[in-house]
Amino acid sequence: MSKVVIIGAGGVGNVVAHKCAQLVDVFSDIVLASRTKSKCDAIAADIKSSLNRDIKTAAVDADNVAELTALLKQEQPKLVINVALPYQDLSIMDACLEAGVDYLDTANYEPLDTAKFEYKWQWAYQDKFKKAGLTALLGSGFDPGATNVFTAYLAKHYFDEIETLDIIDVNGGDHGYPFATNFNPEINIREVTADCRHFENGQFVTTPAMSTKAAFTCPEEIGDFTIYRLYHEELESLAKHYPSLKRAQFWMSFSDNYLKHLEVLGNVGMTGIEPVDYKGQKIVPIQFLAQLLPDPASLGPRTKGKTCIGCVVTGIKDGEKKTYYLYNICDHEACYAEVKSQAISYTTGVPAMIGAKMMLQGHWKQPGVWNMEQLNPDPFMADMNQYGLPWKVIELKDFALN
Repeated sequence: MSKVVIIGAGGVGNVVAHKCAQLVDVFSDIVLASRTKSKCDAIAADIKSSLNRDIKTAAVDADNVAELTALLKQEQPKLVINVALPYQDLSIMDACLEAGVDYLDTANYEPLDTAKFEYKWQWAYQDKFKKAGLTALLGSGFDPGATNVFTAYLAKHYFDEIETLDIIDVNGGDHGYPFATNFNPEINIREVTADCRHFENGQFVTTPAMSTKAAFTCPEEIGDFTIYRLYHEELESLAKHYPSLKRAQFWMSFSDNYLKHLEVLGNVGMTGIEPVDYKGQKIVPIQFLAQLLPDPASLGPRTKGKTCIGCVVTGIKDGEKKTYYLYNICDHEACYAEVKSQAISYTTGVPAMIGAKMMLQGHWKQPGVWNMEQLNPDPFMADMNQYGLPWKVIELKDFALN
């Protein structure tokens, strides 16, 4: 029996629950838990309707270690799939240690009071998980997650040594709103407005947010996009685990409309993360803004178009310099038809399910705290093709971002 507890009932939690529910032989029992049990119940009802499968639901405060530990000891799962907020990673890891349960998340821990995306807090758990004989898998979403595995797959099969890495995340979808975020608004806006850092010549170089842009043409007639360089957490682990890298960058597409709204909101202070006084109460502007914006989980039926996310890697093979592009294209409407979520949630939720499958089946089960690229990429990549995120590798003769 392989019972899992999924924590989080937003857009990604919905996808993870659906995809796990599809694989009865791997995920024999599923418990979906969130602070708001009604959200879990709605997802469970949808799964019952579409898959004729029952999953259990529970209310839990993921910030409360004792409460979460009690739930885990009661349910005794093999694994916790954490798709709650990054601020809650450490409390959930603590509960897993207390209850003796393996752990998986999709995004690294971030302190509530500062926009700082680093792995140091979770890497510090290495000895605790190792001594407990438990596995913690970090960042099993798409980016981070699949992009780490893409890099590992290319490094293993196409290169003797890799030298540069460009992770390119393009969302060609349109939801029709003047301004909305495709995942948690608070995390999304903090990510985009933080200082950019990229890895070059052995160190991270800091530049102003969104100050470097380039033109990029996606394959398979997805189209031409303007992409902007920003910091993303997988750069930290990939630079650490591939010392041959001379440069590593992360790029994401944004429309002019999105950037104009973001600029205005920033100018009036609505993207701030420091509490302000309002009529005797402390409120955090970005958290208030998140309440005003459309719920990302509601974008599914409105969103049309495709995503194109992948890695361009250059390096040496048999003495020659080579460049390969490994990518996935995902259709928003096809995702909604399958699991009632748009492609941003889908591309995060499917790798979370696959990472969990890797752990439960023993492919990636080893005590300690691990990033995706440290583990064998081959079975994960095979499952990407099987469970909704097919990928391709093409060789590029001329590649430049300018």
